[in-house]
Amino acid sequence: MSVAEPEKSVDFFAGVLGWAVIAEPGGSFSGWGGDRLAAQVVAGEQGWSVFFGGDESRELKVNSSVDGGRVLHGPWAPPPRSGEPCWVELSTASPEDGYWCTELGWESREAAEDLVVFTSSRHGDARAVAGRLRTSDGDGWRPFFAVDDLDGAVARVSELDGRVLLEPTTVPTGRIASIEGPHGGSCVLLEKPAGWGGAWAS
Repeated sequence: MSVAEPEKSVDFFAGVLGWAVIAEPGGSFSGWGGDRLAAQVVAGEQGWSVFFGGDESRELKVNSSVDGGRVLHGPWAPPPRSGEPCWVELSTASPEDGYWCTELGWESREAAEDLVVFTSSRHGDARAVAGRLRTSDGDGWRPFFAVDDLDGAVARVSELDGRVLLEPTTVPTGRIASIEGPHGGSCVLLEKPAGWGGAWAS
């Protein structure tokens, strides 16, 4: 995530998600869930960026890239723990499902009205890797973070001067809430996901 106030932002998300924070060189910070990296926070104005695994590192559309390194989170990684990424979803008014399928080797299927689930067979059986939601309020990949107690996490958002953009509700992915830190960086909280993608894991 790149935001104007990295230290304040990582402190906010650490308070909501329970991260351990490590100061990195150059004024950036990393948030950890146990021994697994959950996020990196750097100076900038782009908000969250998403990195997908692949053979060749490269930039993609919107706020995403391909990284040739080891995938830390996803359908073939260990199940998400509280505070860790557990899903990503593209919100867009102009779906380009073919682009993502071509670039990343995915397949797509309509899962609900205005909702597509992308799947990948990169490591064997097809598994859900990401979603795409048709919306009218802007483009961007949104990360989802696992929480054990959604209502408690939402209460901490308000206590730490963040904003609750969507109160707890149930959607096809599971029980979620959408939040934003006081210095930017909106994301989604997903309660007790059974695996990557919550309900899509099964």
